[in-house]
Amino acid sequence: MPLLHLPNLAGADEAGRGPLAGPVVAAAVILPEGFDVKGLNDSKKLDAPTRDRLRERILSHATYAIELAEPAEIDRLNILHASEAALARAVRRIAPVKVFVDGNRIPPQMGCEAEAVVKGDGKIACIAAASILAKTERDRLMVEYGAQYPGYGFERHFGYPTPEHLEALRQLGPCPIHRRSFGPVRDWVQPCLTFE
Repeated sequence: MPLLHLPNLAGADEAGRGPLAGPVVAAAVILPEGFDVKGLNDSKKLDAPTRDRLRERILSHATYAIELAEPAEIDRLNILHASEAALARAVRRIAPVKVFVDGNRIPPQMGCEAEAVVKGDGKIACIAAASILAKTERDRLMVEYGAQYPGYGFERHFGYPTPEHLEALRQLGPCPIHRRSFGPVRDWVQPCLTFE
C-alpha cells in the first residue's frame, strides 16, 4: 500500500534508542506538494544504498531539521525523555502547523498540534522521510566515531550491543560516547566489588 502523502505537514521520528553508544538522532520533515514519495518506507526496511538515495532526494526538496540527544543528555534524562526532547527540538525548528510522530507518545513542548501514529514510518510519507534522515545521519556519525575511537567497531554495529561490541567494551572499557546509564556500560563503570 502506498504511503499517505500529507504535503506541508510534518513527520517526526528518531533513530538510535537501543544502542549502548552514540547519540539518538531525531528528524522532522515537511514534504512539499508534488514530492515523489515512491520508495519511501520505514528506514529499517530499506537497504543502505536505497536509504542514501532517498536521503538525497529528501534533503533536496524538503524542509527538515535534525537534532541530537548526546549520551550525556541520555544519561541525565533517560533514553525516553532524551529522545522526546530531541524530537521536540527538531519539530520546533521547522515550526509546522501539525506534526505526525512515529510511535504511541506525543513528546511535550512540540510547539504545534501533534498526533502519534503507531508504525507511522510505514504509513505516512513525511514520517518515513524523517526516519530515513534520522537513520542515515546516525549511521554517518557512527562511522565517524568508528575512526575516532578505533577498536570498538562502531562503523559496523553502530553502537548496538552486538557480541563484537560487548567484547570490545570488556577489553577496552567505555569511551566518551558510551551511555553510562545503559546496563553493560554501567556495569563496567560501576562494577560490583566482591571480596573472597
